[in-house]
Amino acid sequence: MDVSVLGCGWLGRPLAQRLVAEGRHVRGSTTTPDKLARLRDDGIEPYRLALTPDLPDDTGDFFASDCLVLNVPPPRGADDVQARHGRQIDAVRTAAAQGGVEWILFASSTGVYPNVERTVTEADQPPGAPDALPGTRRATGRALLDVEARLLQDPRFATTVVRLGGLYGGDRHPGRFLAGRTGVGRPQAPVNLIHRDDCVALFQTVLNREDVQGEVFNACADQHPTRRALYTQAAEHMGLEPPAFDDADATTGKVVDNQKIKARCGYVFQHPDPLADLDG
Repeated sequence: MDVSVLGCGWLGRPLAQRLVAEGRHVRGSTTTPDKLARLRDDGIEPYRLALTPDLPDDTGDFFASDCLVLNVPPPRGADDVQARHGRQIDAVRTAAAQGGVEWILFASSTGVYPNVERTVTEADQPPGAPDALPGTRRATGRALLDVEARLLQDPRFATTVVRLGGLYGGDRHPGRFLAGRTGVGRPQAPVNLIHRDDCVALFQTVLNREDVQGEVFNACADQHPTRRALYTQAAEHMGLEPPAFDDADATTGKVVDNQKIKARCGYVFQHPDPLADLDG
């Protein structure tokens, strides 16, 4: 099965490299001209594509693959994030259908869940239903719920949605996330993180299981340390000033349940505990 990876950046490029090593024909896109040669050196057929919010008139054969990995987050800072991201995804849907894509694997986010003080599963928050759970969520979370529904309801191809937790690994070290900040809220709130190694391996696993088409999966580490424990130790590990938390803020937050993807795909997380990674 040929695979196109739309967005070969921090996550997409390592995934594309892994798929090439698996023996697949991989097409990969970037918005940066000087990255085209790097993708070619990786064995990836490179394309320069940008969603601004529409695609260029000529996308070549990029969408001629059986499967499309769609790794395009909502545009932060846009005047209307939901409308702009919806237009981006609609452009991709049209091009994918015209190119003959049969399956889209969409990288979503656990930001679709509002800030509730409970464990949340995929069934608690259906795509396209922003009011299924009470609580506030960012505009990007609402945008993702909207495009999840657009993709899953499109009859022209199958879709699988993977809702990724907060991303770390490589040059994204948790020690930098809150270092030196003061008055940081919710010190006892659990964190829902996922290492890039697990993102890549999970996507690779899903791509080898066509029986998960049409499904929505949470993807985050097994363990959920508190914000105080993780970000304090992570900053100290890097020799940075740890954040100062607001001890008067007793609110907590959600724990994102990852049991479904482990049960359905037999996946075992390589980095089950973000705190343990600090000792690595």
